[in-house]
Amino acid sequence: FIFAFYVSTFLIISGRIIGMKQLLLFFVLVFYSFSEAHSRPPYDGTIFHFKDAINSSDSTAFQEIVYVGQDNRTMFDRRKNDWIKNNAYLFNASYDDGLTIEIQVNSEFKDNKASEYASQYAKVIGQLPTVLRKDVQTVWIHKGDKPFGGGNQNLLIHIIQGEKYISEGILEETLVHEACHTSLDLDHGNAKGWRAAQKVDDEFISAYAKDYPKREDIAESFLTWLVVRHLSDRVSESHIKKILKAIPNRIKYFDEQEFDMYPIVPRE
Repeated sequence: FIFAFYVSTFLIISGRIIGMKQLLLFFVLVFYSFSEAHSRPPYDGTIFHFKDAINSSDSTAFQEIVYVGQDNRTMFDRRKNDWIKNNAYLFNASYDDGLTIEIQVNSEFKDNKASEYASQYAKVIGQLPTVLRKDVQTVWIHKGDKPFGGGNQNLLIHIIQGEKYISEGILEETLVHEACHTSLDLDHGNAKGWRAAQKVDDEFISAYAKDYPKREDIAESFLTWLVVRHLSDRVSESHIKKILKAIPNRIKYFDEQEFDMYPIVPRE
């Protein structure tokens, strides 16, 4: 009916009989516009739509953190958009699934603040499933309001930006996203099964994933798999339907990996 309305309107406005070629072209353009409208990803960026996926009160695998002194470390700093050398405060964080992380805090902080931020983020990172922490060897913490980052066997944190994430309720979800870059991209980004799932699915889960399919698709999709398969009581049925409609084969791919999801999934 909508399509017929557009055709009728076009003919009335034109005030003349158009040729078959022009009419065919018009039909093609209208169909194209409708297909484009219906092929848009359901989300712009997934972290903004699943704020309750992981909450501050949820279980953490974090066990303890120990200050081990200061030493020189090479760290990436988004404020300079470059690598820096810094006599960083160093903390060893341990988790009850056997993983450990060296947290490196920029010496621009006073030592008590360095300890505070190291402890704060060590606990939150412990709320991420084991599969997302398995390749995280270091964490860099700086001042500044630059975005977080993942990769390089690391998580990059700028604390003013972190405070914004906290106020928006998306700190944990942001860390999930960045940890995907660290622990999943290398193993799965070029996997045949993942590439096949991308091809077969009708859509990307978000505009961000669609714009950067090689770089962001795994990180954007994993959070939605997490809520559908493990935290469905925290999202609406409409969200679950959107996710399963848009990326069923990516969801199936993640299902088949048998990820270690502790502490989100308790161990027997």
